[in-house]
Amino acid sequence: MSNKTNACRILDSLRIPYKLQEYDWDENQLDVATVAVKVGLQPNELFKTLILRGDKSGILAACIPGDQELNLKSLASVSGNKKVEMVSVKEIQALTGYIRGGVSPLGMKKKYPFYIQSSVRSMELVSISGGRRGLQIFLRGDDVAAASEGQLVDIVN
Repeated sequence: MSNKTNACRILDSLRIPYKLQEYDWDENQLDVATVAVKVGLQPNELFKTLILRGDKSGILAACIPGDQELNLKSLASVSGNKKVEMVSVKEIQALTGYIRGGVSPLGMKKKYPFYIQSSVRSMELVSISGGRRGLQIFLRGDDVAAASEGQLVDIVN
């Protein structure tokens, strides 16, 4: 494995066990279903990290199973906002240090309020982005919740 990412370094510092898997990626196929097939998981085992803007809180992040859709009203409610909306793709790197398709819930350049779907805790194996395209981290759901310091909430439809 070449250079470790910030996400890997955080897990190492917390002594949380994980495995890395690299895969070939394509700019036009960064969707969860494609990545899940490439790494041998079901889409619900891949957790995607989304970057949003709340009308009161400003930037926040959410992490949900890949086969689910974020419920914007639920996220707004739990985050103290009246409304939240996705940030534009062109803003993602400046805000997080990551590019679309490689946004990890760990190691963003700034600590934003972070919300993770509560079902993650019951999962023995989940995968999150390793912090760059073509790199996935495999670990226990409880460990993702602990390492991310996210608030466990129900935010999917």
